[in-house]
Amino acid sequence: MKLIPLSLSLLFASAGSAEEWSPVEGSMLTEWGEKVTPENAWTEYPRPQMERGDWTNLNGLWDVKVQHRSARQPEQWEGKILVPYALETPLSGVGKRLEQDEVIWYRKQFKLKSKPEARTLLNFEGVDYESRVWLNGQMVGSHVGGNLPFSFDVSEALQQGENEIVLRVTDETDSFDRYQLRGKQKRDNKGIWYTPSSGIWQTVWLEQVSETFVERLVIEADMFGELRIEAELGGEPIAGAQLRVSIFDDSKPLASKLVTGLRNEQVLSPVSFWSPDSPKLYDLKVELLDSRGEVLDTVKSYAGFRTVGKAKDENGDWRFTLNGEQMFHFGPLDQGWWPDGFLNPPADEAIVWEMDFLKAAGFNMIRKHKKVEPRRYYYHADRLGFVVWQDHVSGGAGGDEWPKWKSLRAVEEGYEPRNANHWNGEQDALDADWPDWAHEQCMAELKVMIDTLYNNPSVVVWTTFNERWGQHRTMEVGRWVEDYDQTRLLNIASGGNFFEVGDIADEHRYPMPYFPVDVELYDDYLKVSGEYGGHGYAVEGHLWDTEKRNWGYGGLPKNFEEYVERYEKGSQELGDLRRKGVTGGVYTQTTDVEGEINGLITYDRRVVKISAKRLAEIHKKSGLMD
Repeated sequence: MKLIPLSLSLLFASAGSAEEWSPVEGSMLTEWGEKVTPENAWTEYPRPQMERGDWTNLNGLWDVKVQHRSARQPEQWEGKILVPYALETPLSGVGKRLEQDEVIWYRKQFKLKSKPEARTLLNFEGVDYESRVWLNGQMVGSHVGGNLPFSFDVSEALQQGENEIVLRVTDETDSFDRYQLRGKQKRDNKGIWYTPSSGIWQTVWLEQVSETFVERLVIEADMFGELRIEAELGGEPIAGAQLRVSIFDDSKPLASKLVTGLRNEQVLSPVSFWSPDSPKLYDLKVELLDSRGEVLDTVKSYAGFRTVGKAKDENGDWRFTLNGEQMFHFGPLDQGWWPDGFLNPPADEAIVWEMDFLKAAGFNMIRKHKKVEPRRYYYHADRLGFVVWQDHVSGGAGGDEWPKWKSLRAVEEGYEPRNANHWNGEQDALDADWPDWAHEQCMAELKVMIDTLYNNPSVVVWTTFNERWGQHRTMEVGRWVEDYDQTRLLNIASGGNFFEVGDIADEHRYPMPYFPVDVELYDDYLKVSGEYGGHGYAVEGHLWDTEKRNWGYGGLPKNFEEYVERYEKGSQELGDLRRKGVTGGVYTQTTDVEGEINGLITYDRRVVKISAKRLAEIHKKSGLMD
């Protein structure tokens, strides 16, 4: 399947020229970052699971000003910023740290040849963290949450001729008592923490829709060929709506069905399954019709027919299954950070290059760690064939009130929380105490993440907490996820405090993998080594900051040969655990990130430390590839 970006012809005149922008001088850039210009910055269609032809990309140069949060909207602007790259990034052209008492103001001016006859949506794929939006002086909406897409209907505020979008963005990051979901961002970025990423960090775009339109599709396609599609509508309410769904295989029509109502069910037989070995996707055309049969809205999508599950093997151990077949999940911890774009990859091609490497190395899974990627990332995982473990983005109050950390192995050793003195030794609770408002925001963002990625066949596991960071109301959160999405598996707390909810028991151990396979408590769960490895290796000339500590787990090896030996030993031990009942393993990690030099690839993606061919040989010899 190939999606071809189309652009609406209503717009002309964009801000600025290439001469007004350049990457921050002296910064580390990838080869894709070196090619970025205001004209080619993320021009691809941003929402492959629901494509429309009438859209306009607003990426490029915007006016920007950083000022005290008490100040009014600027009358004079400081300069230009390249959207969609966050304020602190080299590719933004600004590279400024946002202080706690500051806000970012953005302005984009554009012209319309004529005002659209129907509705226009203003879409933001990601703005970190809290934003207010005005169009032509009229406030069109506000949003809280830095990790997921949102949109506003701006039809009434649009006008023929000159138009002006203004944003005000605040980003508390790890400020005390804010409970902001921020992942690995921290103002004091060292060790496992990285430079904050504030403001617009994904594509901004306008979209033309009809008066009544498809706002969201819910797609379920299983191994039995059953396809269920439900449409949620936006705009003007309509009586007697009809839904027509057509299925295609490489442009060849296979089936089409018109139903009265907004839920369409079909059976495709025979059907080719989706799997990492054969990531078969079928194209879909979804048409919304009124009671007379007139087409109101048309969107393109796709589906992969697959069923996620679990089953016991001949020894009574639980194993992951895909389409009824047992499957060992093996892949890297993937932070998704880039030296030039931070949370945003510098370009679409960079995502594909990295996935091609992982595929050639013999990995079939990616654990997306404490971050939600641009939607195109999951499209590439769908078409290239990876199963994805998706973490919810972690957060907290910015203090040390998080709960104690009880590892899985503590059950066999007798309960002795790790790091008890550091993590509030007076408190013995395994759940932190979050206020209602913070918990509600956390759950709101969790729901939007699940809704946003629900249709992607690659996503097979939700991970709600990681290593007890922000872990709270665990049973309540777990039961909600189990009820809300019954098509996937739940890892309640990867390496965190285990509660008897969900499907997975997950142990983290560095540098070598481990799982307490003989503990009876975990016999009813899928056993996984959710993080191990982290073997560091420094490549001269490719370090983020030579003045800071560059580190890996277990200390740095003396030479390259010792580095490879450590990797081989970890692979062999994971293979042994697989034979003892462990059904998944996650190696830390795909690439170096700032001071963490434990990646298989350098942070700038210039050097592959161990070739994909060598990795595949190691994995096969260790029994990690079928």
